[in-house]
Amino acid sequence: MLVFAKIISVQQKIESLKNVTTIGFVPTMGALHEGHLSLVEKAKKENDIVVVSIFVNPTQFDNADDLINYPKTIDKDLSMLKSSNCDIVFTPTPEEIYANDIQSQSFDFDGLEFQMEGKFREGHFNGVGTIVERLFEIVEPHKAYFGEKDFQQIQIIRKMVEKRNLPVKVIACPIHREKDGLAMSSRNIRLTKEQRASAPFIYKTLKKAKAEFGTKNALEVVKWVESEFKNHPLFNLEYFEIADEDTLLPVETKNITKKYRAFIAVFAGKVRLIDNISL
Repeated sequence: MLVFAKIISVQQKIESLKNVTTIGFVPTMGALHEGHLSLVEKAKKENDIVVVSIFVNPTQFDNADDLINYPKTIDKDLSMLKSSNCDIVFTPTPEEIYANDIQSQSFDFDGLEFQMEGKFREGHFNGVGTIVERLFEIVEPHKAYFGEKDFQQIQIIRKMVEKRNLPVKVIACPIHREKDGLAMSSRNIRLTKEQRASAPFIYKTLKKAKAEFGTKNALEVVKWVESEFKNHPLFNLEYFEIADEDTLLPVETKNITKKYRAFIAVFAGKVRLIDNISL
């Protein structure tokens, strides 16, 4: 496994492999867990070379404290990747990526950016679009792999690829969960013992909501979930929405030709957790 911090170095290495290989790419912000490694394994099955980036992108954080507190575990990350099927790791600094201009471009994602996360994290998806497009330019992958925990982000990136006509296929991979159902996240290590013990409540609620959606309308299910969290001693519900998978617009009337998904964001103290489930 080779590790590069400079754009020119990683590009030269990839260029030397270009003519004979397909490249799978897994962009991460580090603090890796089994969910990330599952993306690496899938990428390796489908490509000759796997490139993983580790970069905590400052332009996608709307909360300065969240950026400061985001876990950084580079030595552990590299050790985990070494024991996986990763071939190349790219670990740039913000200055390397952005030069002296650490700010986002503005994107039009056809309205996808105004739903759910977009309502609560101003400028977040401009930051995501900026860094993902930049990394695609640097790595030039054939396929890029993302976990469905950030389902809205996947749809945003697909829209960017479509509108910019980028030659990369975006692959969505199932959410990787702990044995008790909690979606794996880099933020989970910031939970207190009590919060962590109670956190499976989020996924249990999503599963119940899925069952309820079979017989009730979307508004009834939303109200039920809101009431479930209203009296919870450890969690504050930021939002729960049932949305069309393609447009991410909230469901008003069910249509059997469409796919729906339930999305949730919850605060445990200052730690923000998100999850979703296909309906």
